[in-house]
Amino acid sequence: MLRAFLALLLLTGLTAQPGHAQEANLQDLLQEHQAQIIKPSRTKVGPAIEALASSGLPSVPLFLEKWRDKNVYVAEDGLFYVVAGGTATDVSTGEPVSGVDADTLDPIRPNGGVRRVINEALVEFQLSDPDITRRTEAVDAISRNLDPSQVEPLSKAIENETNAALKLRKQRLLNYLAARYGETTEARIDAIKALKDDLSVDGRAVLSQILATSTEAAPNLPEDENIARVLEPGTDISRADAYAMIEDKADLPPVLSASEIRTALEANVEGAKVAGVSVGTLTTQDARAAAYDRLAATGAVAPRATEDTIGETLAAWTIYDVYDEDDTAVTEAARDTQNAVNTRVGVSQTADLALDAISLASIYFLAAIGLAITFGVMGVINMAHGEFIMMGAYTGYVVQQIIPNYTLSLVVALPLAFIVTFAAGVAMERLVIRHLYTRPLETLLATFGISIALQQLAKNIFGTQARPLTSPSWLDGNWAINDVISISYIRVAIFVLALIFLGLLLFILKKTRLGLEVRAVTQNPRMAASMGINPDKIKMMTFGLGSGIAGIAGVAIGLYAKVTSEMGADYIVQSFMTVVVGGVGNVWGTLAGATMIGTLQKGIEWFNPSNTLAAQTYMILFIILFIQFRPKGIVALKGRAAGD
Repeated sequence: MLRAFLALLLLTGLTAQPGHAQEANLQDLLQEHQAQIIKPSRTKVGPAIEALASSGLPSVPLFLEKWRDKNVYVAEDGLFYVVAGGTATDVSTGEPVSGVDADTLDPIRPNGGVRRVINEALVEFQLSDPDITRRTEAVDAISRNLDPSQVEPLSKAIENETNAALKLRKQRLLNYLAARYGETTEARIDAIKALKDDLSVDGRAVLSQILATSTEAAPNLPEDENIARVLEPGTDISRADAYAMIEDKADLPPVLSASEIRTALEANVEGAKVAGVSVGTLTTQDARAAAYDRLAATGAVAPRATEDTIGETLAAWTIYDVYDEDDTAVTEAARDTQNAVNTRVGVSQTADLALDAISLASIYFLAAIGLAITFGVMGVINMAHGEFIMMGAYTGYVVQQIIPNYTLSLVVALPLAFIVTFAAGVAMERLVIRHLYTRPLETLLATFGISIALQQLAKNIFGTQARPLTSPSWLDGNWAINDVISISYIRVAIFVLALIFLGLLLFILKKTRLGLEVRAVTQNPRMAASMGINPDKIKMMTFGLGSGIAGIAGVAIGLYAKVTSEMGADYIVQSFMTVVVGGVGNVWGTLAGATMIGTLQKGIEWFNPSNTLAAQTYMILFIILFIQFRPKGIVALKGRAAGD
């Protein structure tokens, strides 16, 4: 009965104060390694860190963080405390400790080497932390500094990882570690071969680190080193650099510069002569070099390396790159994998560039198709076309201020932008354009004036600062095909929109009465009028249709570009180039022109990525030359319209 009572009492005491029991355990563990913690060093702190990490106490990670951050203090009696806000707190719970004055405690200041050791220990805890942010930070820390000690904690953390993306990153990092620090050659080769499917920058960096080389020089190639390649002086390495490497090893005479030779000669002038040669004759570098060599023969100056000396030395020595990795099987596997990866990266970069070109072409197509309709049917050079794009973008912005749901606002903005710009185009055609059909220069000037007026009106209404046109959340982010090929969902949406408009316009022009009348007016206005078609009405509707399409293009462009009063000016030049290069008045021609200009611009930017202005300049020059050879564009009109 007494034993049962004592057991019950002991059980009650243990469960009533779990925090104190845990505190005692951690404090006792710290006391066992007191000397290593109070005066830590990188070479001696290992046992203390290992004991803490293997203890299984949940308070250890927090203590390690505080120790790393220099917030751990020690009292005269050897007990450890954490000081936070000038208050001494318990090392386990973080609760203030009564009766302990923080000012009487001595701080523990681990140096940089010790903090690195602590960080390595913390990684193991963080890799399995319930908070995904901390787990991600731990993975990021490992990726920045791969170390063999991370293999075991990373392997343990993979099994229990619940996030698929983070688990994949952990598996990749484990493979990187195996490739560099695997226990056997076979394990390293298997890990290296697995990198053939990894096009990431980190994966390629691992291969580069395995294949890192240093340049050496020797009379003969050493048989006990892993040689990467033999360098040819004058081709793979300059003769001067090659000789300099050999000079350091063989104590050879140095190569002197022209100024060094001249300084040496000036220091040995005697009676207007140097080495028996008149100073007045030393007017060439060859003459100075010959005088220096005569001085060297007398012992007045140190010998120099001549071309003959350099040639003989380079012929007798071998310059080569040697791998830092000793295992030839590993470097051979890494080299094969790197070649395969570089090939895939090259193909992927080409595909990525093609996607960018197609995306840019779809934007130019949307911006230019309305202009192609008005210019092709009416022959009107509408310099205000860019402002219709701007009006459409601002329409989308206004709709978003009224309808906060971005998806719903986009659904409303697209047709509303068409209606607004369609009405503006009809008004412009009725009030200005129709009076100037036979005067193209005056039409150009009039539409240019309207363009300036519309820009100023937009500034007065919306101000000069860019306005946001926010895309729906389902258009955020990128479509990543692999680590090299990616394209934003907004660009994909614009491409799809361009395809929809292409199909819609082809249907209208080929399958509807309006399209038949538009084609009739385009080919022969007089004949169309004699058949009962009203050319004025068709031109008005056509101009409105082209302006409405520009408005829809403005909404699409505004989703990823800035919405300002000058945004139309950024696309008016490309729109005209697209129409002229593709072929005036032809939908397929506009598509071909947009594809050509988008591809050309991206190709030029790839060769000169830091200067987009130069890319546009080269593109314009190319187009000027193209028009000289094909003035009617890629897809020229046929029949009577071609002769107009």
